[in-house]
Amino acid sequence: MSIQLIYDPAFLTHDTGKAHPENAKRLESILDALDRDENLAGMLRRVRPARATPEDLARCHGEGMVRLARELSERGGGYIDVDTRVSRESFDVACLAAGAAIRAVDAVLAAEGGRAFALVRPPGHHATDRRSMGFCLFNNAAIAARYAQAKHGLETVLIVDWDVHHGNGTQDIFWSDDTVFYLSTHQYPHYPGTGARDETGGGKGEGYTLNIPLPAHTSARDHRDAFNDALRAIEHRFHPDLVIISAGFDSHRQDPLGNLMLEDVDFGEMTKEVLRIAEKHSAGRVVGLLEGGYNLDVLGGSVRRHLSALL
Repeated sequence: MSIQLIYDPAFLTHDTGKAHPENAKRLESILDALDRDENLAGMLRRVRPARATPEDLARCHGEGMVRLARELSERGGGYIDVDTRVSRESFDVACLAAGAAIRAVDAVLAAEGGRAFALVRPPGHHATDRRSMGFCLFNNAAIAARYAQAKHGLETVLIVDWDVHHGNGTQDIFWSDDTVFYLSTHQYPHYPGTGARDETGGGKGEGYTLNIPLPAHTSARDHRDAFNDALRAIEHRFHPDLVIISAGFDSHRQDPLGNLMLEDVDFGEMTKEVLRIAEKHSAGRVVGLLEGGYNLDVLGGSVRRHLSALL
């Protein structure tokens, strides 16, 4: 088995400034860790993505939101919200990141048991249907899910988000949808202030959002128990055709932007639990998408453990 690693050096050109936590060194540290693991590196098939099309973006984002990001980039950049920096290259790079998520979907659906990981920036799960925020311009996971439904005819998609921050954008986009189930484990209360347990969806989507808010300093064992229990509860009522992981590694105990207590081994074990669901219901097909993770000393090891578990 191999994993398709969706990556383009252009992701390094999204310039947020050296002092910004979401900077190009994140991907460089991950690539270095992967290259140093010869066994794993030999099982990664590197694939270059194409940019997401306007049609791809429009399935999840309003025209005004897309136009604002494009025009700000064309003017040379600036802040699209208080902590989301845009450079001249950022619009094109964000389209390429969304395109990488799409390419990952194509890759895993090409064969039974397909696995792919999109090593991208900017991340995506805070981007709502109308607003870029939280380091995110477009919602890569949501765009991938809608593409899988529109272009591959899939009926149901499970998005599993273990970033330390709640993916408010993904939740908003699928709030009234019963074809995409959104599960999030996250520190609470914490940025962006959403993700309470009683946020469960609305209309047709009532019950298709499951938030597991965790207090700061929750032990890794309790965190993983809550995660596993949530997956088992979902499995009783929702059988996904595809599983997408919003893989944020800022829930690591050494990450500077959170206070959860996971270690590298925990990301591997959580990946295995997701695979158990995928192998039972979606022919083993899993797409991983990089979200957060800001400690450059540990980020590469966390991603390496995740990819090793995918194998």
